[in-house]
Amino acid sequence: MGAKVSRTDFEWSPTEEPHATRRKEILEKHPEIKKLYGPDKNFKWIVVITTILQLGSLYLIKDLKWPTVMILAYCFGGVVNHSLMLAIHEIAHNMGFGPKYPMYNKLLGMFANLPIGLPFSVTFKHYHLEHHRYQGDEKLDTDIPTYVEAKLFNSTFGKFIWVLLQPFFYALRPMFVYPKNPTALEIISVSIQLAFNYWVYLYFGTKVITYMLAGSLMAMGLHPVAGHFISEHYMFHKGFETYSYYGPLNFITFNVGYHNEHHDFPFVPGSKLPQVKKIAPEFYDNLPQHHSWTSVLYDFIMDPNIGPYARIKRKHKGLKF
Repeated sequence: MGAKVSRTDFEWSPTEEPHATRRKEILEKHPEIKKLYGPDKNFKWIVVITTILQLGSLYLIKDLKWPTVMILAYCFGGVVNHSLMLAIHEIAHNMGFGPKYPMYNKLLGMFANLPIGLPFSVTFKHYHLEHHRYQGDEKLDTDIPTYVEAKLFNSTFGKFIWVLLQPFFYALRPMFVYPKNPTALEIISVSIQLAFNYWVYLYFGTKVITYMLAGSLMAMGLHPVAGHFISEHYMFHKGFETYSYYGPLNFITFNVGYHNEHHDFPFVPGSKLPQVKKIAPEFYDNLPQHHSWTSVLYDFIMDPNIGPYARIKRKHKGLKF
């Protein structure tokens, strides 16, 4: 089973999340960062073209042998689908068409969701924006593992299994921690996705639908691009709850690695987050940071000081209006 995790509880903080305070300090010194706010005009076209190319690639999969299908699902299809997942993350921040056109953003997210196979684009926004506003809140931040997860997967082998099963925990955790009634648009989006999946199965067969779904699931688990799930907020250095990654995988993940910058300025599109760091290096250069998502996964699994408990939590104070 390997070494037991040394922590027996989360790191509880009596203070507010740090990003609102740092945003205020940075803007006082660098007000020009506000010029970076708003969507990147090229982003929506990148999403549309990537989605179309990924859908077109499905035709090439149907006659391949099963081992080739699974290898391609892990090495290519899953990577592209994960990139589209992070496009949906950008869209959740209205980076498709801007905040004045919320329905256009939602439709773009639903379109980008098609090759992923897992219907989440509409629901994701409802939870993700609260993760930003109430980071660490024991109820509202569903990015934090539950006590059940932390207690069950508290060894080297347990953490390995937990990483493999990450997509299931991310999908199911909100239903138990902070359930919400589905909206009409959520029901419509799920129906569209399931109908599309069924169409793919009917016209292209089992291999193609497996390529879609298995690729998405594998690329959310023990996969280099999935390292960002752990690198972003797991406490690798005591007292620090958000970490940036400045490696090459940012190129295919819309700079989600610039995570301190993203939480400080969620209105800045991913393409311009490096400019935030360049404008205000004194606020970021000395923060703990990651340089490899693969190393993050390895350290998370092998280091007994890190595990599902390695998160900063705050007592729930209720929603603020």
